[in-house]
Amino acid sequence: MRVFITGANGFVGTNLIRVLTEAGHSVTSLVRSATKAGRLPAGVSPVLGESTKPGDWQKAVAGHDVLINLAGTSIFSPWNPAYKQLIVESRVLTTKNLVDAIPAQSGSQVTLLSTSAVGYYGCTGDEELNEDSPPGDDFLAALAKAWEAEALQAREKGVRVVITRFGVVLGRDGGALAQMVRPFRFFVGGPLGSGTQWFSWIHIQDLCRAVFFLLDHPEMEGPVNLAAPGSVRNRDLAHAIGKVLHRPSFMPAPGFMLRLILGEFAEVILAGQRVVPRVLTENGFSFNFPDIHAALDNLLHD
Repeated sequence: MRVFITGANGFVGTNLIRVLTEAGHSVTSLVRSATKAGRLPAGVSPVLGESTKPGDWQKAVAGHDVLINLAGTSIFSPWNPAYKQLIVESRVLTTKNLVDAIPAQSGSQVTLLSTSAVGYYGCTGDEELNEDSPPGDDFLAALAKAWEAEALQAREKGVRVVITRFGVVLGRDGGALAQMVRPFRFFVGGPLGSGTQWFSWIHIQDLCRAVFFLLDHPEMEGPVNLAAPGSVRNRDLAHAIGKVLHRPSFMPAPGFMLRLILGEFAEVILAGQRVVPRVLTENGFSFNFPDIHAALDNLLHD
């Protein structure tokens, strides 16, 4: 397959490009600079451009069988109005420009896998959320709705569109896990806030396998939750990290402290959501790491 990727230098993009090239696929990556192009694996074709702006890079989209849209500024940072605008534009404008670049009447032989997030559902306590659950009404839910709406415009060109709603992606050498384990390594790890909030996650290996699964099943369209079936409460996540690292896990980070440090973003961490991958499992996908203990044991041990 000929694959075009945005967000290739990010944590997910780096891992996904590696497995795509190892599988023999031809990969073209949109990057912002020659410096970032130099970090791409051998054999990946770079295209220079700014994804949030229309430009010559859009001409490179034609001729690809698969478009994988991963671009987006990290949400794991304190929010202010300017940063929230950057979060929105990096996703919504990138998706609009990518869809605009798809030639008219491309037909169903072209597939767009466009990233979204389980934040689409908002924070609903203990309620189990699947792909048919309604959207929430907070900032991340509104962002996800706008993000997905831009991707779905590609259907007007006959393109197959799959919306991949990511849980928190866990992997080695980067991503959320590196930040999560740091306090434990200094013997001050523990649950966040009450610890009762749900944490929806996926091992990077299963995420990459799920992408291949979706590409191999052209009948699958629309939203697909990329989250492990074993969501856990935050206190159980902390216990699992402590057990794997042989560190204590009883030092909670009070909610008020997180709010002082992270502001509005703290509410996302303190609320959480319980997401299940119904579409994947009903179509026969099997997770290598459905359980958080096995996932952490794999990722935190050499």
